[in-house]
Amino acid sequence: MNKKVVVFGGGTGLSTLLRGLKLYPIEITAIVSVCDDGSSTGKLREEFHIPAVGDIRKVLISLSEDEPLIKDLLDYRFKTSSDLNGHAIGNLLLAATTNMTGSVSKGIESLSKIFKLKGKILPLTDENITLKALMDDGDIVTGEHNITEDKRKISKVFYDKSPKANKDAIKAIKEADLIVLSMGSLFTSILPNLICNDIIKAIDNSNAKILYICNMMTQPGETDNYKVSDHIEIINDYLGNRKVNAVIANSGKISNKIVKKYETSEQKNPVLVDIKTSKNIDVIEDNLVIIKDEVIRHDYILLGYHVFSYLLKM
Repeated sequence: MNKKVVVFGGGTGLSTLLRGLKLYPIEITAIVSVCDDGSSTGKLREEFHIPAVGDIRKVLISLSEDEPLIKDLLDYRFKTSSDLNGHAIGNLLLAATTNMTGSVSKGIESLSKIFKLKGKILPLTDENITLKALMDDGDIVTGEHNITEDKRKISKVFYDKSPKANKDAIKAIKEADLIVLSMGSLFTSILPNLICNDIIKAIDNSNAKILYICNMMTQPGETDNYKVSDHIEIINDYLGNRKVNAVIANSGKISNKIVKKYETSEQKNPVLVDIKTSKNIDVIEDNLVIIKDEVIRHDYILLGYHVFSYLLKM
């Protein structure tokens, strides 16, 4: 019987990780944050009062059997002078199936059958929730897009109301052999999954170990000057009684040219590995760097390998 892995995240980081995990004989459940409110997703949220579908679209693509073809279709955006301008096909399909079935969970389930996914996708909640952030200067910023654009330091994130977690997500956590917190924007992709009381209670009651995959680069306003230990400390602050058991971190060198490019254009720096394996945490280091068109990406094949290897050693 295959091991069961629950993966939390949102955005590009989660979809990259799942691309590697689906290569292994494991049962994958991806729990996706639904607080994105930018671009096409934001327009659909406002018009139909539904949870964010953009990150879900990316996960649908990454877990599909025929990924390149599905990506071309679901990521296609209309370029027109009408109201369709900028909308991604995948977002429209998710909005349509949500309206047809009555919830985003059931809408995902319908599309999952069509695209023959190698895993299950669950929204954190079926409710239309809004992410907020308390900044260090005391101001409160509303909406994930505005939080991401604001370069001030974030003190904490919270929702406009207490969300009710997806029941299937709670069940998946209870049955999981391993819980994985994906790489991605710490305060706007990862922590939004952990500011839900139902989720924290489920993790506390789970026997699964918690594995975190650390970012390779810092993010302005969110993680300026953060090392690996800082990321883990913040995550542990948001977790309940259970804490991170292991971390996968990049030990590969990034060229000075690429580092300078990121420093200048995006105000980002490499995240330094400043911890070693101890009785409290296992540290898994490897060269995870892939550079394509001067953009840094995680090696999803290596990530999948390390997650699966850790699972076998448990």
